Amino acid sequence: MFGLTFRSGLEEKVALGLQNLGVTFSYEPHWIEYLKPAKLHKYKPDFQIGNVYVEVKGRFDSSDRAKHLMIRKHYGSPEDGGLDIRFLFSNPNTRISKKSKTTYAMWCEKHGFKYADLNSLSDLIKDAIKKRN
Repeated sequence: MFGLTFRSGLEEKVALGLQNLGVTFSYEPHWIEYLKPAKLHKYKPDFQIGNVYVEVKGRFDSSDRAKHLMIRKHYGSPEDGGLDIRFLFSNPNTRISKKSKTTYAMWCEKHGFKYADLNSLSDLIKDAIKKRN
């Protein structure tokens, strides 16, 4: 109708009603920008070994990745005296999405996070203990 694609049946009915009333209208004419107020969020790491936090992930979805980038931005990287958060993945070679070639491991390397899988857990722990001493 009208050469437009409506997002809902109700919107289409309103457009038809407006047309029947002879009202000139535009449908979704432009974007209106707005800012969401900042909101404090909390994160509880799975494990802590000394000053090293270990987050265990089977799935590492986009909201988790965004959260860890925000934490890194807020607290800084371990090299800068910030939090040392490391990941233990069930499979670091899992792609971050079906359409992406990027794996969990590649994402960690790109963003400077250390990671391991169950087979290299002992190396991750030795490194964390060494850092503690």
